[in-house]
Amino acid sequence: MPKIVAIVGRPNVGKSTLYNRLIGERQAIIDNQSGVTRDRIYGACEWNGKQFTVIDTGGFVKGSDDVFESAIRSQVQIAIEEAHIIIFMTDVTTGITDLDSEIADMLRKTDKKVFVCVNKVDNSSRALMANEFWGLGFEETFFVAAISGSGSGEILDAVTEALPPEDEEPEDDIPKISIIGQPNVGKSSLTNALLGVERNIVTDVAGTTRDAIHSRFTKFDKDFYIIDTAGIRKKSKVHEDLEFYSVMRAIRAIEDSDVSILMIDAQEGITAQDLNLIKLVVKRKKGLVLAVNKWDLMVKETNTARDMETAIKEKIGIFTDIPVVFISATEKLRTLKVIEYALEVYTNRTQKIRTSLLNEIMLAAIEKYPPPAYRGRFLTIKYVTQLPTHYPTFAFFANNPKYIKDSYKAYLENQLRKNFNFTGVPVTIYFRDK
Repeated sequence: MPKIVAIVGRPNVGKSTLYNRLIGERQAIIDNQSGVTRDRIYGACEWNGKQFTVIDTGGFVKGSDDVFESAIRSQVQIAIEEAHIIIFMTDVTTGITDLDSEIADMLRKTDKKVFVCVNKVDNSSRALMANEFWGLGFEETFFVAAISGSGSGEILDAVTEALPPEDEEPEDDIPKISIIGQPNVGKSSLTNALLGVERNIVTDVAGTTRDAIHSRFTKFDKDFYIIDTAGIRKKSKVHEDLEFYSVMRAIRAIEDSDVSILMIDAQEGITAQDLNLIKLVVKRKKGLVLAVNKWDLMVKETNTARDMETAIKEKIGIFTDIPVVFISATEKLRTLKVIEYALEVYTNRTQKIRTSLLNEIMLAAIEKYPPPAYRGRFLTIKYVTQLPTHYPTFAFFANNPKYIKDSYKAYLENQLRKNFNFTGVPVTIYFRDK
């Protein structure tokens, strides 16, 4: 089961500050203006050897003050449905507000694990005031000061303890391919084109698909599962925050799959949210293929595809060894090509390289360009091996591993990619004492 931890609560209680603290990066925009958290609102966290995805729901509240409360209610409801663990954020300086009580009422009805997090508890008098929040009726209540990090370790300990054990790998080795992307980019149309049936209700309303479905594809000598968020939205839920909902579904689909096909709208180009999804796919060590959809609607010149691919890869930055396919899901243009690439990426991700061959090639590359000395200390790498993980991971044994720089690590990754096919797959490198 995908591990998703959602931070919920009313505006301005410090959800974004706690989120930044948990993922260890200053990603979200933090401001006293309600609802300013935009852009990067989900990221990967690792604590006590466990990995999970954290979602800052505050990033999805839009509009004027009068819509905040209904938006927050809908987000809490979606978090209850989709997240594994919920952190309910409150603010000691305001005490328990009516909206806090209403959120608490919603959360008490779920069987999901809920942790109450009372923020801004940064002195003894506030610690005394914070005891009021035990009155919300939750067993696990933590006092934190998110801005300084005080108390965040305790809540992380509790979260990781409550997470279920890592899933066993499924017995069959059939590739699982997820189709992800922004609402209305054509995910359902691609699934329909591949499966040959109208599995999903496709409309012009963004977010009309619901519930991830695993569909077995066994045509053209291929065999794999397609993971898509297929189904019908209930009319009563059309006013939910669809952007938030689609992100929750995308995260679950990424977690469930071996390879993700990220669909991009050719007319819009790659967006900030697309880049966030790429970052998440890479952090979770999954394979990736980019499918630029609605290519039939583009006005094209000789090098339009090449120029767009270059522009996309420039925006992505570091990890650019990714297949890019220009498709039209509705016209069934190159839809099978996308799957061929996804299956190639699956093969690249699961390949095991013989240790003798790995050492023969990589030690020659190291001899040609050895790691730079650090403060007069010579650094030598004598041996390399592939670790038995579900994705490409390599250990290089060195005399002073902690002094090897990231730039040299990038050189080794480039050599691995040059000599072995890892297109579409993140590569992990560790340096160890020999």
